[in-house]
Amino acid sequence: MVRDPTGLEDGPDLEAVLDALDDPDCRSIVTHLDEPMTASEISDVTDVPLSTVYRKLEALSEASLLRELTEVRSDGHHTSRYEVDFEEVAVSLDENNDLDVSVSRPARSAEERLADMWSEVRRET
Repeated sequence: MVRDPTGLEDGPDLEAVLDALDDPDCRSIVTHLDEPMTASEISDVTDVPLSTVYRKLEALSEASLLRELTEVRSDGHHTSRYEVDFEEVAVSLDENNDLDVSVSRPARSAEERLADMWSEVRRET
């Protein structure tokens, strides 16, 4: 579900970022994600129905504001957990007076970058 923010050549889509941040449910999700959570856990803490949470996670993912972590379990089922993947969002005017958005991301360890690459490979197969 989550798009790879490091693979974005031109940065995140302005409209997707603004739409996600304008949505009260999306903002509630972001403010409650102090640590990685499953969609069900997010639904519980935000009082947003699970079906709506999935739509909001998709919107936040399209805006490259969330990161999906895959937790591999020994029973063969995998669990997705979501975490906030930005520290700051800035909207500015570029040299042509067009709106531009930039997203500052937290630093990632080598292990986290490898996990991100592995997730991308899994999605493509």
